Amino acid sequence: MNVTLKPFNFEQAVARAGLGVDGQPLGTRGAKSVGGTGFQQQLTNALRSVSDSQNQASEMQRQVQLGNPTVSLEETMVAMQKAQIGFQATLQVRNKLVQAYSEIMNMQV
Repeated sequence: MNVTLKPFNFEQAVARAGLGVDGQPLGTRGAKSVGGTGFQQQLTNALRSVSDSQNQASEMQRQVQLGNPTVSLEETMVAMQKAQIGFQATLQVRNKLVQAYSEIMNMQV
């Protein structure tokens, strides 16, 4: 049996996949983008929000320890719980993303 390998043609491969050479789908060239943000921007905003809530809770905790009368212990505890819940939710999202990535990488082509 004679097996000869043809050289890989990148242009044909992306055309069969429905993509242009730049990696963009062929049907969206020249189309106006839909208003709104993408997944990456939403994820970045969510992570920034969790980080801000953790920073706020830490600052409130520091103010309580310093004896600042304008910051109550109850508000501080609520802020700390909110930050903890946000962090736990972020960990769950990360775990699901890692699991989905692993499943995709293990798919047979």
